[in-house]
Amino acid sequence: MAKIPTIPKGTRDYSPDVMVRRNYIFDTIKSVFRLYGYSPLETPAMENISTLMGKYGEEGDKLLFKILNSGDFLADVSEDELIEKNSSRLTGKIAEKGLRYDLTVPFARYVVQHQNEITFPFKRYQVQPVWRADRPQKGRYREFYQCDVDVIGSDSLLNEVELIQIVDEIYKRLKLNVRLHINNRKVLAGIAEVIGENERLSDITVAIDKIEKIGLEKVNEELREKGVSEIGIQKLQPILKLQGSNNDKLVELKHILADSETGLKGISELEIIFAYLDDSDISTDIRLDLTLARGLSYYTGAIFEVKSLDVEMGSITGGGRYDDLTGIFGLSGMSGVGISFGADRIYDVMLQLDIFPKDTDYTTRILFVNFGEKEEKYCIKLAQKLRSAGVNVELYPEAAKMKKQMAYADKKSIPYVALVGEEEMKSGMITLKNMNTGEQIRLSEKELENLKI
Repeated sequence: MAKIPTIPKGTRDYSPDVMVRRNYIFDTIKSVFRLYGYSPLETPAMENISTLMGKYGEEGDKLLFKILNSGDFLADVSEDELIEKNSSRLTGKIAEKGLRYDLTVPFARYVVQHQNEITFPFKRYQVQPVWRADRPQKGRYREFYQCDVDVIGSDSLLNEVELIQIVDEIYKRLKLNVRLHINNRKVLAGIAEVIGENERLSDITVAIDKIEKIGLEKVNEELREKGVSEIGIQKLQPILKLQGSNNDKLVELKHILADSETGLKGISELEIIFAYLDDSDISTDIRLDLTLARGLSYYTGAIFEVKSLDVEMGSITGGGRYDDLTGIFGLSGMSGVGISFGADRIYDVMLQLDIFPKDTDYTTRILFVNFGEKEEKYCIKLAQKLRSAGVNVELYPEAAKMKKQMAYADKKSIPYVALVGEEEMKSGMITLKNMNTGEQIRLSEKELENLKI
């Protein structure tokens, strides 16, 4: 007996009923992106490995999927190199390409490559899959979709405010109860400075970014392992435990970071963003979270994460300001800010809460029952008229037993079945059955076209 094929761990098939709901999420997100003047963009699934490596920090580099060169990928590798087993050196020789880890770095590469064709500030949205060699677990996949929106070529903090408005509008439309956490990497740099650990900013941000997953004690252990001094760790504790309103935290931070120019600049940026938001009609709860670090090393200013308040799940949206991501590709001084919606996690949250609109359960609105060859020909024309009127219609492909055709409609959650037999063809009327209530009505072709179903 042949072995049933499977798919790699951390990936999923999307059945039609799942895709209908996923498309509801995608369509909702894209429609809001367009409201704010963002244009669509797509980039290849694979990038040159040189484009990807070194952009996500040491931990991110480990999670990159590398693609073996075609043909004899070991052709340029010596016996000594094989024996040495230096994976970093070997990677450069056997894998010139990799699957994209996110959509932001490919976006930066695109901007540099097409800089002479782009109008700045450049506002783009992108909805595509990304890949990470992570350990699969609840809410964490190796292949997943991101819905990114970025603006590049502008330093204005209005862009951050606009992204928060986009977050607010999207989650209102999806009917999800969320909280937006905000911080600033300059504030984190200032904290590293005042605790005497300037050189370990990356280690500190990577560690405290895990605080929700592993707890403060484990974070402290990791900081010790990375070489952060005990004095520095002790100075960090009260900062991470700051309580009160957003304004209370900012006031306290001004005292703590009084000797850090960088830290005070970060506080100023946060104050400006909060001042704009005070004048905006935002219903989302927004919280200054000093434990928010965003592990990706390219962030330089404001950073965001959004979490569901009703389902235990990691971040469902995240992003931030990056001042010189394009500089690594030769185009310096090009600041940008963006945010990414995790479609897979959003889907899981909405499914658990059972809040998908009921009309996302089906695509076909009317199934025409097939009674035979004469009726087929009649229904083909009628179905075409309805499709021209924007109604999703199917004609069952064969004159099977009525029970089988009705079961088909039921399994596909098709809400209406049209019965057109000899009598209906003579009278020009159609019998329409509501599959939910069992009620049947007779309609003319025109009435059926105009019926809101």
